[in-house]
Amino acid sequence: MKGIKKIYNQFYGYVYDSSINIEERTFIMLSISVLAALFAAIPCGLIMHEPVSATISTIIGAIFFTVYVIYAFRKNKIEKAKVFLSLILVFIFLPAMFFSNGGVEGGTPIWLLLGTIYIALILEGRLKIIMIVCNAIVMIACWIIGYLFPDLIIGYSRGGNYFDSISALFIVSGIIYTLISFQSRLYQKEEEQKNVQRLFSQTATALANAIDAKDKYTHGHSSRVAEYSKKIAERAGKSPAECEEIYYVALLHDVGKIGVPEAIISKEGKLTEEEFDLIKQHPVMGAQILKSITEYPYLSIGANFHHERYDGKGYPQKLKGSDIPEVARIISVADAYDAMTSKRSYRDTIPQDKVREQLIEGAGTQFDPEFANIMLHLIDLDTEYEMKEREEIAELSGKNELVIGEHRDDISEGIWINPYMSTIEMKVSSNRSIASHSPKPSLVIFDSLDGRYHDDEKEIKELIYFEYCEIWFDGHVVNKGTRKIETKTREEKTSLARGEYRIEAVKIKDHALIRIYDREGVKEFIIALPDSSRYVYIGLSGEQCRISDVKIEKSEERTDSDFIPRIAEEISFINVPAGDIPNIQVDGYRSESTKGIPIKDGMNISFHSISLPTARLVWHCPSYVIFTSDDGTVDGQNYKEFSLVRLDGENWEAENVAENELLVNRQDFNGWDSWKNYNKNGFDCSVSFKRDGNTIVSRTENDGISIKDTTHVLVDTEEIYVALSGDQCALTNIRINYES
Repeated sequence: MKGIKKIYNQFYGYVYDSSINIEERTFIMLSISVLAALFAAIPCGLIMHEPVSATISTIIGAIFFTVYVIYAFRKNKIEKAKVFLSLILVFIFLPAMFFSNGGVEGGTPIWLLLGTIYIALILEGRLKIIMIVCNAIVMIACWIIGYLFPDLIIGYSRGGNYFDSISALFIVSGIIYTLISFQSRLYQKEEEQKNVQRLFSQTATALANAIDAKDKYTHGHSSRVAEYSKKIAERAGKSPAECEEIYYVALLHDVGKIGVPEAIISKEGKLTEEEFDLIKQHPVMGAQILKSITEYPYLSIGANFHHERYDGKGYPQKLKGSDIPEVARIISVADAYDAMTSKRSYRDTIPQDKVREQLIEGAGTQFDPEFANIMLHLIDLDTEYEMKEREEIAELSGKNELVIGEHRDDISEGIWINPYMSTIEMKVSSNRSIASHSPKPSLVIFDSLDGRYHDDEKEIKELIYFEYCEIWFDGHVVNKGTRKIETKTREEKTSLARGEYRIEAVKIKDHALIRIYDREGVKEFIIALPDSSRYVYIGLSGEQCRISDVKIEKSEERTDSDFIPRIAEEISFINVPAGDIPNIQVDGYRSESTKGIPIKDGMNISFHSISLPTARLVWHCPSYVIFTSDDGTVDGQNYKEFSLVRLDGENWEAENVAENELLVNRQDFNGWDSWKNYNKNGFDCSVSFKRDGNTIVSRTENDGISIKDTTHVLVDTEEIYVALSGDQCALTNIRINYES
């Protein structure tokens, strides 16, 4: 009895474990119910002296069903099992039962009903509908064939006895009752757990906000660190339950600051040694506070260890490498990233490029290299720099309105203009402090690392600020750094009232188009930019005006490449003879890629690479991506990316579809300044490939950086491709060779 009770408790715990997907639990529960019904049908058949063939088919079906469900559960192939068992049930098992169990006079019609219930509960979407229709067709076909050809049905020796129909009715009814009870209890349990989780989430968030409120410069810090930590965990292949745990551990990582005097936390100057010693106590205090929450014992880990360093130079315990709990290593990266991308009393937010360099330098010393690499990948994907502390109204730098007196007294945060059309609506009125002057709004068109306007010489140099032009709403243009500007004005009726404006702006390669609509018509400006690589930002400004009610929308569809009429020659660095495939110019992070090249054993790809004039960073260099898609193009239908290798020695592997081993040797490397010059001067590169089934080994060596990448593809695919790409570089004379 104790053994049975133990098994029951384990099963009960599994069924009501909220961390397990509800569809998975339903599949297991329903499969067990079907198995119980099949095994119950065997003695019923023996009692009724049904044909041996019927009993054997039931036994075979029950054994096969049991073995396959156990296999699917252990190998985590439940999704495939759902489809496979449904097909077997509909097209083989149930028809076999019908013809070997007395047809309509047996209990088969009720068993066919069980098949319908099984399919309806375990399948989803269109597949469910298709299988239910198939089940109905099979059921009708069985009945018609059984009626027209009664000799095909193995009947019972006794006539008019419907015991197995009655027993089937009771068994199936029992299963339906069990399932209804299970679902009812399950949803009740889930609702209770949701309520508890909701309460915990609200309490944890309120506590985190209270901690952040102690310092005006860390508002929202804990929430952002929690979000970044969760993103890192997801990219690291953690389960949804693990990611949720990591989120809350990160949310409360700074709870120990409750015990640090507010005067020290909010102090704007440099801390004394004694004050810093107090700050260094907050991990221990946080762990002590969170250890009292016994229902969530993992919470204290993040608080206690998030200031440990990978090289062992952190605090409070000076742990090193993998001795630091994994969740703390994740939070450490997220915490440092948010610190750099948030405003402080002594500085503004740090641009993504500089943050990226800090993470690269800290990988292996301050940070776990794996999680630092994931954070770098997230930065690469965050082209609009959304992962940072956001002002309440970013387009007006946190204000409800811009009040401008003298020219450029104030200017909004830059609005990024890219191939997705941006629409900006606003109201402009007079500055009440200078009522005698009419408002003169303008747009400052510029580029900078942090997407903000700068007029300080030091900031202009450090943040590579470059101004293209200033466009006034009356059509006047001041050209500062463009190759050419064309202006057109046309009168047309609009729905805009006096003082209301709508701006449309888009950038395609080395051209930008800006339209300003008012109540009288539209002014159109076509700008030939000095190159294709720089970003374009719009800052709202002017003089003697008040700008308010700003709304910004961005189209979800990319604008056609020929949308902007060209007014100057295209800036191109690839107007040279091509090799086996067309040359490409990569103006931004993976903005262009070659077509996919099928990887074959012994293949070698050679090409010439040169950095674009705007390239300034280590990772402005070529890269290659290993992938699959239906049409052999990057981002094509059913695209799966297995590995991204950059020639500076960084790589990225996609989660759940591949495993990577990257070996980088910099034995003869002369430093990153040499590397950047090497790319600017241009170089010939060669990448070799060896393929053994779904394992691909690629090698390349450039300027003392030797790279060997081994990619193990974990999914079934007929073709694996490689494509060249990069960041701010031109790739020409691309040749594909094979070993003879």
